[in-house]
Amino acid sequence: MAEFEISRDMLPDQPVGLFYAWWRGDYLPDLQTQPDLAIEFDPEPETIRRVADLDDREIERRAGRGNRAVVGRMDGIPAAIGWSSGGRVEIGELGLDFTLPTGNRYVWDFVTLPDWRGRGIYPALLQAFIRVESSVDRFWVGHDLDNAASSRGILKAGFQTVGEVYAVEGVGPVFVARGGAPDRAYDAADLLGIPLLDSDAGDKIATSRGNPGAGEENHS
Repeated sequence: MAEFEISRDMLPDQPVGLFYAWWRGDYLPDLQTQPDLAIEFDPEPETIRRVADLDDREIERRAGRGNRAVVGRMDGIPAAIGWSSGGRVEIGELGLDFTLPTGNRYVWDFVTLPDWRGRGIYPALLQAFIRVESSVDRFWVGHDLDNAASSRGILKAGFQTVGEVYAVEGVGPVFVARGGAPDRAYDAADLLGIPLLDSDAGDKIATSRGNPGAGEENHS
């Protein structure tokens, strides 16, 4: 594995985003969800358009690239939507483009309509993917730095913080481990196809170990 040196003072003051994981066997907390919340997988395009600003062409494109949608209905009204990808992922706000290996899903582009926010729908949709996609071993999700609402919902759903993505001048995206699971930080860097800042090696950054790759996400 090739290595190169970088001093920590090359890192910007703040990351561009955070990255989280839930792996099969992790604790999945019980959520106090609304009794009138109904979960609907693979909704019709007409339902998707009621929640998300997407046209039929984009909905079809997402489905053709291995994405599936879930909608949360409150009193029968579409109130929120989210997506799960098992193929190529583009995270525009983090500057990342990668392909998921078998057994991994990236959950992304969650939107809750304003009238229904603050009711715990977002973490419920995250957990819905975990429960329904039972053959998937690893779920990943990220968000840009300023999206505090997403962070709260992600942690509430049971995901663990894995690390932060920094945009380093002259280097590009760099993954910096955060939280208590260094093995997941290595795997996250591999997944994203970007270098990992190895805190145990001082100022060294080692290139990711093996998933050259090529994620987008709104609320999440």
